[in-house]
Amino acid sequence: MQSKKSGAKPAQRVIKKYPNRRLYDTETSSYITLAEVKQLVMSKASFVVRDAKTGDDLTRSILLQVILEEEAGGAPMFSEQVLASIIRFYGQAMQSYMGPYLEKNIQAMSDVQAQLGEKAEGLTPELWSKFMTLQSPMLQGLMGNYVEQSKNVFLQMQEQMQKNTEQVLGAFGLKRP
Repeated sequence: MQSKKSGAKPAQRVIKKYPNRRLYDTETSSYITLAEVKQLVMSKASFVVRDAKTGDDLTRSILLQVILEEEAGGAPMFSEQVLASIIRFYGQAMQSYMGPYLEKNIQAMSDVQAQLGEKAEGLTPELWSKFMTLQSPMLQGLMGNYVEQSKNVFLQMQEQMQKNTEQVLGAFGLKRP
């Protein structure tokens, strides 16, 4: 086993979830809260949540609990309409495409946010206001890139669905008109 001094990648942090619903961080040897799990996410720490008894991976479940707490707070991100739409995708043909589509769009928005953060580092509120006024063309360009990426992902998804449909029809000896 390599030591940290030799440049080895640190092991993934393990958090154990016990039947009493408590989360135990094996790195700090202490119990943690969902708020602390959120901080791990915000700091981009690599971690996995495992059931203490079975070893099952519960990371997604815990991340959904963090989202639920955030949504129950003062400024929810998702409207009831958006949540209902997401629920409707389960069990539908588009379900397998929705996850990657959302993931790519969220990554594109994160990229836009990072670019804006780099440009605005160290600005006071007054300077930020001027910056936003002066940078309007740049912002339009960034958002235009985001919209273009989103459109391209959707078109790729649509093409893949068409190919899948043709394969299924071909398996039954049918062809599209």
